[in-house]
Amino acid sequence: MNTDRLRQNIIDVVQEGQIKLGYRKETIRLYYPLASLCTFMGETMDENRMQRELEAFAAAQRDTLGALEITHKGERFCIAVPPEGAAYVHGITDKSGFLTGFIRTIERHGATMEELLDQFRRCSDRVHVEELHNGEFDYLVYFEDGVPDDFRYCIAVEPCHLTYHRFTREDYEAFGF
Repeated sequence: MNTDRLRQNIIDVVQEGQIKLGYRKETIRLYYPLASLCTFMGETMDENRMQRELEAFAAAQRDTLGALEITHKGERFCIAVPPEGAAYVHGITDKSGFLTGFIRTIERHGATMEELLDQFRRCSDRVHVEELHNGEFDYLVYFEDGVPDDFRYCIAVEPCHLTYHRFTREDYEAFGF
């Protein structure tokens, strides 16, 4: 069972929250549907087996992410990252990296799409930009080679500001935007 993608996703999501909201040494709860967890781990399984696999994963992560708490109700799982895990993620976050620059740009009132795209282009010359006409988002942007990340960024251009949602590649494809 490969848990590398799950571990990286937990770190990515915690980093995003800390960049947007600021760092606090506190418990962070992340919620995942069973289907997403199966995708991360590369295998289909039921809730009971997933609970056992996540408990083994938690034990293996204790030295870095702390004592993760794993719970679920049906197909909805909660991974609670303790304060020690939040501190670990904060310590490894690249304060000058892509995600920090992206969030700082998009949260600025009056930021333009071109300024946002510059954040992508400063990290790679292989940036995919696609106009969307789905009524929810205006652009899909991602790094074609998955570096520095493999998320799909869906951008909406609103009057005086931009908003975004980022999806894993598989979740983006499943939503069928």
